[in-house]
Formats: sequence, C-alpha cells, structure tokens
Amino acid sequence: MTITFLIIGFTVLFSLAAFSNSDLFYKCKHWPYAEARSGEYYRWLTGGFLHGDYMHLLFNMFTLYIFGGVVEEWFGVLFPGVGAFFYLFFYLLAIVAASLATYYRYRDVQSFASIGASGAVSAVLFAAILLQPTMDLNFMFIPIDIPGFIYGIFYLWYSSREADRGGDGIDHVAHFYGAVFGFIFPIVFKPLLLLAFFDELTGWLSSLFS
Repeated sequence: MTITFLIIGFTVLFSLAAFSNSDLFYKCKHWPYAEARSGEYYRWLTGGFLHGDYMHLLFNMFTLYIFGGVVEEWFGVLFPGVGAFFYLFFYLLAIVAASLATYYRYRDVQSFASIGASGAVSAVLFAAILLQPTMDLNFMFIPIDIPGFIYGIFYLWYSSREADRGGDGIDHVAHFYGAVFGFIFPIVFKPLLLLAFFDELTGWLSSLFS
C-alpha cells in the first residue's frame, strides 16, 4: 500500500495547507468557468487534492485507504514491475477524467466550482468492484453487507440522478464519471478482466439460486 499511503499523505498535507491559506485554495480549486477563460487547466488536477473541511477529507481518505490497498495490490499482479507506477498514473488520471467531465458540464457556469478527491476515489472503488465484483461492502448508512456490483449499480444510478437534479453543492458528475473511468481503465489494458468480472457474477448467481 505504499502508493496509497503516499497519496493519502500528500492529499492530507495539501488540504490542511489550503484550510489556512485562502489564496492557495482559490488558485487550486477546480473552477471550469475560470479554466475555460484563462487556460488554468492545472486546476483539473489540483482540485482533487483540496477538501472543504475535515470530515470531507476524512471520508475520502478513509475510503481510499480501504479500497486503494486492494487495487494497488491487484495492479502489482496485473502489471508486474510497473504496478506501482501504473496505479499512481491511474489515480492521477482519474482526477483529471472526473474534472474533465465537470469542465464540459459547467464551463459556462460562473458560480460552479468543485474540490475533493471523490472522483478519483470513486474510480478506485469501481476498479475494486471490477476486480472483486462480489466482495461484500458495508457502509455506516447501510447496515447490511451488499455485493460490490449491486452497490456499484446503485451508486451510478444515484450519481446520475443527482447530477441531473443539481443544486446540492456536490459534484455528482465527477462521482459518476470517476466511477466509469475506474471500471474501464483496467479493462483497456487487460480486456480479459471483463470476462473474469462476468464469470464471477455468473458463479455468484449460480450459487445463489442453486
């Protein structure tokens, strides 16, 4: 989990620094309107290391800690010798991919800005679901274990619905497209992962109804 710990450490330090430095926060937040007019596209990346408060930071980093280790370990197996580099590349690209989605959605909306690692964390979560689709997930607001693929379906439905509704101050677009990116990225390099995904689902369903 070396890379996961490094990502968590850097994100915590960067977020804490921005908590007490409004100029840093302003210059680094993901703000599509400003990016489209000033070319400040570095914000697509830097916004993923900022957070609004301690709870926002804690929730994202805890989720990354839980699932990041799983994905990092799998990347080490899938990409021998370069797994750590590939995992880091995947995470950083996930931030950009999620930011890019919101950029095209909100580049003409001056009031919209987005911060947080949620898009990239969603990518890590969905990469874990791809690799272990029937793993049990349990969250504080869900008192029972839920197979990963079922949670993933609900997550995509909810994110899509809330993105269309808008108005709650949460970047659901980043959540949705970060999740989609996280599922597709490993398949691009290892297409057999998709077959393994459906094989595990088939086995799970067979055992459920046998």
